[in-house]
Amino acid sequence: MGIATINPATGETLQSFEPLTEAEIEAKLDLAEKAFVDYRKTTIRQRAEWMNEAARILERDREDFAKIMTLEMGKPIKAAIAEVEKCALVCRYYAQQAAQFLADVPVATDASQSFVRYEPLGAILAVMPWNFPFWQVFRFAAPALMAGNVGLLKHASNVPQSALAIEEIIKQAGFPPGVFQTLLVGSDRVAAIIADDRVKAATLTGSEAAGASLAAAAGKHIKKTVLELGGSDPYIVLESADLEAAVSTGVAARMLNNGQSCIAAKRFILQEAIADEFEKRFLAKFQALKIGDPMNPDTDLGPLATPDILQDLDRLVQQSLEKGAKVLTGGKPLSDRPGNFYPATILTDFAPGSPAESEEFFGPVALLFRVKDIDEAIARANAIPFGLGASAWTTVEKERDRLISELEAGAVFINSLVKSDPRLPFGGIKRSGYGRELGVQGIHEFVNIKTVWVK
Repeated sequence: MGIATINPATGETLQSFEPLTEAEIEAKLDLAEKAFVDYRKTTIRQRAEWMNEAARILERDREDFAKIMTLEMGKPIKAAIAEVEKCALVCRYYAQQAAQFLADVPVATDASQSFVRYEPLGAILAVMPWNFPFWQVFRFAAPALMAGNVGLLKHASNVPQSALAIEEIIKQAGFPPGVFQTLLVGSDRVAAIIADDRVKAATLTGSEAAGASLAAAAGKHIKKTVLELGGSDPYIVLESADLEAAVSTGVAARMLNNGQSCIAAKRFILQEAIADEFEKRFLAKFQALKIGDPMNPDTDLGPLATPDILQDLDRLVQQSLEKGAKVLTGGKPLSDRPGNFYPATILTDFAPGSPAESEEFFGPVALLFRVKDIDEAIARANAIPFGLGASAWTTVEKERDRLISELEAGAVFINSLVKSDPRLPFGGIKRSGYGRELGVQGIHEFVNIKTVWVK
């Protein structure tokens, strides 16, 4: 894929960029290494001042940044504005909390003094996806920079203007030159960058294939990685649930970011006693969604980010139908307009071997399953290679406790949709990846946890 902004609502190429040359990459890596020498010595208080200024810039120019995201990957403009505001939130959170998170931790031993110290590693490579072009980057950058590391961003090739805008925000906030740089390169250059001794660790949010490739490249050089990969999150609704709340929240959980979110609800697992009523209400709300121009504040569902994503999604839908699944609404790309539009779609009645049992449907497609009880619901939820998030709806305490304990996921949300929050660790298990972002755990992923013993 070329490095370019292509409006997914129209198919128009708005701007193209030349990838960096080998000499330009070398210069940026050299600058990052030199910047780290001095930046690691800055006080946390000084870093916090710069990070708070980044938050102020984000909030001041939120609409301009939101328009960039919408033009590049089709996010509805209201959601894009909210994403920029969330980036400001994570900047302020780590500006406020970093001193506490990174403070020496005394430990009583037979030494005169012993403690744990957290020290930065150096240049961290972040390979980031297009679906949350600002949020995914800032939830890496805020803790990494507050810890004293420097950042190198290899963003998705279809959101180059977002990548450059983020670099400019960090620069305008006052961070020294080289502390955060965007690398406009293709994925074919990532392995060589990881291999460079000046790069100390890497983090990736993206597909399983991309994660496996990055982990293999980093492993060859014994470098730490954090991976946040795909998900096919279950959304369990049991008989005792507040049905209207479960339905309304379920629609929002599936349509988040035009359905293109790793933590979007994808598999709706319904207890038989409420399944008919849930399906009826859910279908009505899907059919009422407004699909169209993502720049229009009234739009509920915009285009998918690229033609390839649309084709992959439709392939899974058609394979499901060929194996006997039933479509309640949608089910085919919209051909009456330009752009990558796919309608809100509901599939049900899956046969064994259906893609719904093992694949991630990355787009506005909901998969409905029926189960007789909580035992079957948990078994169905866990019968997937992924383990990112899980949402479950019940008002029965014993059911709640079982769901929390037995669902195989990095996060379990009861009576709510799954979401990321700066205060809580975020990440998955199984093929959804490893390591954690956000919370205190997120800032500790890319530090040297140094043991100090003094006699």
